Amino acid sequence: MQQNTKTVAFHTLGCKLNFSETSTIARVFQDNGYVKVDFANPADIYVINTCSVTENADKECKQIVKSAKKRAPDSIVVIVGCYAQLKPNEILQIEGVNLVLGAKEKFNILQYIESIATREDKKIVSCEIDDVNTFVDSHSFGDRTRVFLKVQDGCDYTCSFCTIPLARGKSRSGTVQSVVERVQKIAQDGIKEIVLTGVNLGDFGKSNPELKKHQENFFDLVKQLENIEDIERYRISSIEPNLLTDEIIQFVSGSKKFVPHFHIPLQSGSNKVLKLMRRRYLRELYESRVQAIKSLMPHCAIGVDVIVGFPGETEEDFLETYKFLNSLDISYLHVFTYSERDNTDALSIKPVVPYAVRKQRNNMLRILSTKKQLAFYNQFVGTTRKVLFETETKDAFIYGYSDNYLKIKYPFEERLTNQIVNCKLTKIGADGVFEVSIDDAILQNAEHIINKPNSTLIIQHS
Repeated sequence: MQQNTKTVAFHTLGCKLNFSETSTIARVFQDNGYVKVDFANPADIYVINTCSVTENADKECKQIVKSAKKRAPDSIVVIVGCYAQLKPNEILQIEGVNLVLGAKEKFNILQYIESIATREDKKIVSCEIDDVNTFVDSHSFGDRTRVFLKVQDGCDYTCSFCTIPLARGKSRSGTVQSVVERVQKIAQDGIKEIVLTGVNLGDFGKSNPELKKHQENFFDLVKQLENIEDIERYRISSIEPNLLTDEIIQFVSGSKKFVPHFHIPLQSGSNKVLKLMRRRYLRELYESRVQAIKSLMPHCAIGVDVIVGFPGETEEDFLETYKFLNSLDISYLHVFTYSERDNTDALSIKPVVPYAVRKQRNNMLRILSTKKQLAFYNQFVGTTRKVLFETETKDAFIYGYSDNYLKIKYPFEERLTNQIVNCKLTKIGADGVFEVSIDDAILQNAEHIINKPNSTLIIQHS
C-alpha cells in the first residue's frame, strides 16, 4: 500500500490539553499524506492519546486497544500521553500495542512508526521526565467549533495525589508573542471561540523552565489576546485559585471577548485535607475568589473540581466539604473519586478510605452538582444570552453554549453552525439543556441576519 493511501485514526482520553495535542499529531500525519478516519473504522494505524489521572483511564486504554485490533488485526497501535510516560513497560505488555512514545517523543511519531516493520514488532521510546523541557505548540482543529489552544505545559507543584509532574515535566510555555501569532493564524480559519488550556494554566510565562522564574505572566497574555480583532471570544479553562488574581477577574468582568466562565479546582473544602494534599491555598482563599467573581459578574459560571475519599478524609471532613460547596455560589462540580497512584506521597497517608465510602461520597456530590447546575440555569429563564452553535449534532438537534456556559439545543439548522446568536432562553428540558425555538419569519431571514455585522437573532420559545 502506498503511503498516501494509508489511514490513521485517533482516540483521546482525558483533558482538553490532550485534545489539542491529538489534533497537532493528526496534522503531522495528514501533512505527510495519511488519510484520517474515524476511530470506529478500520485503519492502518491507531494512535491512542492517554490520560492517567484515574485508574479507570488505564483500564479504558486496554479496552480501546482491544477494540481497535478487532476492527483491523494487521494495524499498528501507538500509545502516547501521560500513561505512556508513566508506565511504558506495562503498556507494552498489552496485547496489540506496537509502539509506546513518552512525553518528549510523541510529536516525532512518524519517524518512530517507520521503524515498526510488522504488527509483531514492539518498541518503547521514552526518556526521563527531567529531560522534557521544551514547549510544543498545539491546538485542536476540525473536531469541534471551539479550538482548544495549549499555551502552557507541565507543572512545578507537588500535590501529594498527583502524577502529572511525573508525566509532563516542568512548567513551561510559549511566549505571549508566539501565542498571539498562533491565535492570528487560527482566526484565519473562521474560528469564533478559543479555549486557553494548560496543565497549570495560571503559571504561564516560563518560556525557559531552567530559569525557574516567569519571564511573563498569564495576565500579560490575557491583555494581549483581547486586542486580536478576528476572535470573538475566549474561554479560560481550569485555573488554580491561588493564581486567579484580582486583576484577572476584574479584566474579564470588563472584557468584550473573555467570557464569564471560570473553572477553579478546589479538591476539598476541608483545610486539614487541603494540607494533606499539599494544595497551595486554604478554603478561605477559595471562598474569596468566588465572592470576587460574583460581586463583579453575578451571571458568571463557576465550575469546581473536587476529590472525594482522599486518605485521611473522615466523615466530618467530607461533610465540611459538602457544606462548604453547598454554601458557595457555584454552577457545577466535576467530582473525582480518589484512586491510588504509584510514586505519590498520598500512598503513605492513613487511614485509607474504603471504596464503598468513596463511592457514596461521590454520589452525594454528584447530586449536589445537579442541584447547583439547575439553580444556576433557572436564573436565566426568560433572559437573552449569546450562544455559539457548534458543528456537533445529536438526535436531529444542533447544540451550543452561551457565553456563561449554559448548554442550548435547537432542531438542526445548518445556517446556525459556527454562529454566535442572541438567544432568548425560556425552558429547561428534562435533559437539563435549554430548549429554544425560532419564529418562522426570523428563521427565514436567519442567513441574512447572521451575516450582517452586529446583528441580533432572537430565538424564542413558542
